[in-house]
Amino acid sequence: MASHGLETRGIEPVPLAERTASTRALFPTWVAANITVLLLTMGATLAVTFGLNFWQTLVIGVVAPLVAFGLVGLIGIAGKRGGAPGMALSRAVFGQRGNLLPGALIWVARWGWETINAVTGAYALLTVLDVLFGIRRGTTLIVVTLLLFVTATFAISGLGIDAVQRCTRWATWLFGVFSVLVLGRLLVDTDWGRVFGRGPGPVSAVVTGIGLVAAGGMSWAPAAPDFTRYLPGTASSAAIVRNTVTGAGIVVLPMVLMGAVMASETPDLAVTADPVSFLGEILPLWLAVPYLLIALVGMLLINAMSMYSAGFTAQTLGFRVSRPWAVSVNAVISLILGAVLMLATTGVIGSFVAFLSLLAVAFSAWIGVFGVDMLRRTEYAPVALLDTTRTSAYWYRAGFAPAAVTAWALGLGAGLLFTSSDWFTGPLATGNPVGEYGMGWVATIAVSGLLYAVLPKPPVREAARAGEPARVTV
Repeated sequence: MASHGLETRGIEPVPLAERTASTRALFPTWVAANITVLLLTMGATLAVTFGLNFWQTLVIGVVAPLVAFGLVGLIGIAGKRGGAPGMALSRAVFGQRGNLLPGALIWVARWGWETINAVTGAYALLTVLDVLFGIRRGTTLIVVTLLLFVTATFAISGLGIDAVQRCTRWATWLFGVFSVLVLGRLLVDTDWGRVFGRGPGPVSAVVTGIGLVAAGGMSWAPAAPDFTRYLPGTASSAAIVRNTVTGAGIVVLPMVLMGAVMASETPDLAVTADPVSFLGEILPLWLAVPYLLIALVGMLLINAMSMYSAGFTAQTLGFRVSRPWAVSVNAVISLILGAVLMLATTGVIGSFVAFLSLLAVAFSAWIGVFGVDMLRRTEYAPVALLDTTRTSAYWYRAGFAPAAVTAWALGLGAGLLFTSSDWFTGPLATGNPVGEYGMGWVATIAVSGLLYAVLPKPPVREAARAGEPARVTV
């Protein structure tokens, strides 16, 4: 159950009596999910590496969160329909065994997301120690700060949704105040003639930029029901989408623009090995320290939300432990990978951009199938979701839903064909608009969604009769 202390509920659906949350809580939740200085770096990358001007970056800052968190909000509607976490509801779509395939990929992808956020948070703490006390980083200090960050993340996510949402409300206000201060300084110190005098970059770079900025947002889609499952069935679907999109957009847009504007004066922001300490150099001390501390809190909350959802994913994969212990698995993994990234590589930016390209495809295959399924399924059988035996309504054929698994696999493969990154380049990544415009993730959603729509599926009503009827309908 959820209370003001430890949340003990796992992947089982929330009883109707406890579903008393408000859609308004989604706004600060998705604000906090985007408080990351990496958005500043993305904005600088759009200006320096992609050669885009202010207005093109503005388009990306508006369109990317609208697309990404529009999808997140729509998937979140499933949470109020079924009252269960996203990857538990996904069992109804892919089958009890079939769900292990996208579940495992999504779980592994979260390792990368949480690792990069942990590294950025550790850099923020290291920078504050440097600028305030002159403490220089070394191997021991790097490991200690990373350990502190991951431990704090685990503590918040382990307590559960109430702790996460309480922290997000405070973070939203603090981030708003200090972002206004940074914006004010930029207004005074920036050479706006240089900013607005920049010529436009290629349209292909704009489309690619939308995909890169949107990728991080789309990775939240499978987790969206995790934060809406405490909503009553009567909650407004429009309000779910609206609060999700506006909460994310109010952060993404100004952060991306701020990064692009900063890059006009300090273009090294786009390629620096450590973007966080770089901010400590370009902002005055009185502003850099609190802003970096807020960034640290933001990183904590992003990882807390991600690990909170990863705990559910681990449970759906068969880890027979409580949700807090399932969260600890991701905490340990992010600690190990984070140490490797900080100690054995030259920086996080190249890894981050390459990771985003593949992240979008990995999550889009699931989004295409699950999203189309939501058009035909308005209820979920609670008993069937938890029954992993042959008696489950969601067992289908040997535990697999053939249409969903086939559409997911072919959509994932199609997207990778068109994807290009430093880590992997598909054979169709050049010589066609889809590849050159960085739209492998669009191809993934289109192929997986269309295939799932046309392939034969078991009747929804038969599946619902085999388990306990869902108690929430729309």
